[in-house]
Amino acid sequence: MPLELENDEIAAARARRGERNHRAGTCAEDAVARRYLAAGYTAVARRWRGKGGEIDLVFGDGAGGFVFVEVKTARDLDGALARISPRQVARIHAAAAEFLADCPAGLDSAARFDAALMDGQGRIEIMEGALLGY
Repeated sequence: MPLELENDEIAAARARRGERNHRAGTCAEDAVARRYLAAGYTAVARRWRGKGGEIDLVFGDGAGGFVFVEVKTARDLDGALARISPRQVARIHAAAAEFLADCPAGLDSAARFDAALMDGQGRIEIMEGALLGY
């Protein structure tokens, strides 16, 4: 098999894998969003992007504060949690600071940083305030 064909097949497989992962992430975000909305939060933003990075989901808490949510999926919940690195948490915090700077109360707004984990069976675990300890 010529090298170009191998490279094309590798690139095509990579593209399929990327599309599958993107769809899985979108489905997980949808499921997590439904959980927050059912709990009385209001949707503010999805995949909000600033110079500091991207935040998967942003909700209002009904008291003027915000909940920033990082959604991760894996075969099991521990694996999903392991996919959140300290560097990623720092980027989320930087992006949240940008987001809050444009809010009426600015950086004085109450904020919480949650990890929402989904396993391969569709089980969701929301860890409130989990992204502050990094």
